[in-house]
Amino acid sequence: MGEGNKRMKVLDLFAGAGGFSLGFKLVGFEIVAAIENFKPKAKTYSHNFPGVKVIAQDIKVISPDEIGDVDVIIGGPPCEPFTAINPRRKENPKDRLYRDPIGRLVLEFVRFVERLKPKVFVMENVPQIMELEKYLRKEFDKAGYDIYFNVLNALDYGAPQVRRRVFISNLELKPKKIKGPRKVWDALKNIPIDAPNHDFWSPPSKIARRIPRLRWGEGAQRFGRFQNWIRLHPYKPAPTVRGNSRFVHPFEDRPLTVREQARLMGFPDDFVFLGGRNVQFDSVGEAVPPPLAKAIANFIFDVLSKERI
Repeated sequence: MGEGNKRMKVLDLFAGAGGFSLGFKLVGFEIVAAIENFKPKAKTYSHNFPGVKVIAQDIKVISPDEIGDVDVIIGGPPCEPFTAINPRRKENPKDRLYRDPIGRLVLEFVRFVERLKPKVFVMENVPQIMELEKYLRKEFDKAGYDIYFNVLNALDYGAPQVRRRVFISNLELKPKKIKGPRKVWDALKNIPIDAPNHDFWSPPSKIARRIPRLRWGEGAQRFGRFQNWIRLHPYKPAPTVRGNSRFVHPFEDRPLTVREQARLMGFPDDFVFLGGRNVQFDSVGEAVPPPLAKAIANFIFDVLSKERI
């Protein structure tokens, strides 16, 4: 992308395993720092981004001045306070932002934006966070920015799953759609047997007994409207991959491996997930799909490049 692009610096907040960062790295941005409080995920991030300063601390105790100048801030604060599938979600949307201690982490993202004044910021979350629109507008306005609520579906950007997420930004994001895999089997076929994180494993016995009877699209468990242990339909997109999702192989009577789940998110096979199996699944499902992240990064690169002319 040229020498000038090396000066386009990115800070990743709530970085997780690094799906969002990977998209920006692939476009040529320089990731200067990442903040991730959960140490097993921070180790995964460090493993895959060896040149990046990873701060494995609570974001509330970190001063933005430690980071220095950046052009772009990205990140995905935890979505649990806002998602409709959380049975303990606070009834009043205002309380989800100001009274829920996890919801308040969104305000930490705003704090970094206000202090570092990036040219662009992008905050990813579930669409239900838009129920807090007036409060979010007020907070970002105090930081000096107008915001757009950009709803994008990963299925349109190279990840074969139905995954609608909102990307709150000071830009109206219009990334180019990607002709990528749109069916589960496009992603799952041809995985090398020695690929990392591709270990077969046994589910709980209660689930294992139900798996052989599952048809495509059926789940072995149901919690309200949320199904788990769904046997994937090979010729359709997958449902949304979540940290607590477990899918069943379309043709074999077994759960997906972490690598297969990562394929549904668009992670390359050389991206390694560390920690125990549940941590690995969380790291996959809570990420921004790298192909979507790359499409967003390309759009932002074009905007910033035009500013420099």
